[in-house]
Amino acid sequence: MIATQTTIDIPGKGLVSAVLSVPDGPVEAPSTGIIIAHGAANDMHNDLIVAFAEGLADAGHATLRFNFPYKEKGKKSPDGQATLVHTWKAVYAWLKTNPQAAAHRIIAAGKSMGGRVASQMAAAGELDVAALIFLGYPLHAPGRTNQLRDDHLYNINVPMLFFEGTKDPLCNLDSLGRVLDRLPGRVTLNTIDGGNHSFKLPASSSRLPADVHRQIVDQSVGWIESLI
Repeated sequence: MIATQTTIDIPGKGLVSAVLSVPDGPVEAPSTGIIIAHGAANDMHNDLIVAFAEGLADAGHATLRFNFPYKEKGKKSPDGQATLVHTWKAVYAWLKTNPQAAAHRIIAAGKSMGGRVASQMAAAGELDVAALIFLGYPLHAPGRTNQLRDDHLYNINVPMLFFEGTKDPLCNLDSLGRVLDRLPGRVTLNTIDGGNHSFKLPASSSRLPADVHRQIVDQSVGWIESLI
């Protein structure tokens, strides 16, 4: 795996940092590129995102992880929806035309907010992706299972892979199950037993974070290969 740090110009918003990770060796054609967006409270250097990106690259898929403008500027509050969408579009265009990645099809992936925005864009026809991967989908605010963020999901027809912690306060699994049953496309759910919204486990668990990351990478690789 070869990782290259770069910057991507977000028109009107400046440059954001990004890391392109590609397999160490010839890329099979047609190849799959995976764009990975971070969540509201982290950035592209988050341990899960790094492990996910590098694990997929080791398995033969080019990956691109990036920062949203607010993180690039050291701010805590996320950018507005329009800026998040604008950034996703610019990053997508960058990967699509990058000869090193040679990505003929693109999968959008994201932690929480990053994945939610990608799904909203896919539902609106603003992001042409072959599939979506959610690293903890924020289905609702904590304790508000009667206010689901699911309306747009029913307009997505590409395959979707959900990773969810069984103790995630932002995604009640019973509520998610009812949503997934109604989705029109191919959907797959993988759970992290005892994991919270960031897949962190209780102190009593014998599993290490690296074990969880490996589970997510391995299941993602198998799922992506099943699509191909």
